[in-house]
Amino acid sequence: MGKKKPRPRRSFTPEFKSEIVDLCRTGDRSVGQVAKDFDLTGTAVRDWVKQAETDARERDGPTSDEREELARLQRENRRLREDVDILNRAPADQRPDPRSTPSRPR
Repeated sequence: MGKKKPRPRRSFTPEFKSEIVDLCRTGDRSVGQVAKDFDLTGTAVRDWVKQAETDARERDGPTSDEREELARLQRENRRLREDVDILNRAPADQRPDPRSTPSRPR
């Protein structure tokens, strides 16, 4: 038996996700049925519903805004670590002297 070809990764607008979550919350159709009707995976739809509940503080966990902030801080931290690593690999005579940097006004 041949393996099923994986589905290409798709992205959806926040408005579309919100509409799908609203359909699931009205209770007319199950999550599985909504997923099937819109050719989505049940896992994705369940994740959207959970995140909407978290954003509405109906469920514990980080909100979408908190997740975005965390991702931004992780990117910034990674970039800063790379900068420090580059500076540490530079020959000692080419490194900036931390004592020579201008002090910040208080």
